[in-house]
Amino acid sequence: VQLQASGGGLVQPGGSLRLSCAASGSTLGLYALGWFRQAPGKEREFVGSIAWNGRNPFYADSVKGRVTLSKDHARDTIFLQMNNLQPEDTAVYYCAVRKNYPRDYFSWGQGTLVTVSS
Repeated sequence: VQLQASGGGLVQPGGSLRLSCAASGSTLGLYALGWFRQAPGKEREFVGSIAWNGRNPFYADSVKGRVTLSKDHARDTIFLQMNNLQPEDTAVYYCAVRKNYPRDYFSWGQGTLVTVSS
């Protein structure tokens, strides 16, 4: 499976963005898709995940209440809707998938840059 992340950009504090992660190739056996982010000089951080069937979204405490995961099954695309963005949300956002076992994420997309600044 190949993943293509898109939708990043420059947004003012308090603004919104919707990131997309489109999957192509074989999605057989996929269990979940996760979003991660990495800010300059920091380690990669988990943002949220959703089961491949579009159920059971799970969010990191740092974004809970401000982000929503959803899936377009027809296009095998998962969206990360982010609201009330703050400067600390500035990072490169990556998506990746995993199987039920092993639980390691793989097929990391190339990332999409989100910059929150006035």
